[in-house]
Amino acid sequence: MIVKTNDNSNTLYSTKYNQHFHDIKTGAIQESLTKHVIPSFNFHKDKKYLRILDICFGLGYNTFSTINYVLENGLDKKLEIFSPELGGELIESLKEFEFPQEFEKISHIIKELLETKKYKDENIQIELFIGDAREYIKTLDNLDIIFQDAFSSEVNGELWTVEYFSKLFSITNENAVVTTYSIASNVRLSLYEAGFEIYEVNPTGKMKQTIAIKNKKDMEAKYIDMQLKQERNKELKALYD
Repeated sequence: MIVKTNDNSNTLYSTKYNQHFHDIKTGAIQESLTKHVIPSFNFHKDKKYLRILDICFGLGYNTFSTINYVLENGLDKKLEIFSPELGGELIESLKEFEFPQEFEKISHIIKELLETKKYKDENIQIELFIGDAREYIKTLDNLDIIFQDAFSSEVNGELWTVEYFSKLFSITNENAVVTTYSIASNVRLSLYEAGFEIYEVNPTGKMKQTIAIKNKKDMEAKYIDMQLKQERNKELKALYD
């Protein structure tokens, strides 16, 4: 069922996971920009070539908003985007989906990607994989950015465990950043136990979110001391397979 969000972009409701693909109040485009694209690009301001993993593709807003952001802001960056999606039927249905007017300039990219599961020009390369995300990520390495945007850990738990995050840790480079909407302590602890350092940002002033990196650094974000959190809350446990 198509649902109109507050930024006038459309989203869908997943009957499998009983959740919307996007936050209705924030809006599908704004959610992609504020929770993933802008924080990660601010982190990699000076890097000209970015390898990005979008977990999971869903309706494609994170991938398409990333491309749009680069083009609209005239950024001198080349993009290589990898995105798995378990729902092949969902991808097929997107050929008839009403994407927002903001994506009109990249409609040719959207069309080719949905038809062939890949796209390539001189600045952008995209690979859309239909299948298990945890199997797909085994084929990747040297990633700069990961959009951790799976359905919540309550319903899509296999994409929030220490084992899963440990694999993400192994396929990212030393300066990589993971962005996610989740601020759940057990999710943050799972990231931490996989090797990541945890930070909190609030780019809109309305909704906190999590950034995970491999090494501590001075940045415009609040450092979350997960070791201290564990000491203060003995009941806090990470998520495991």
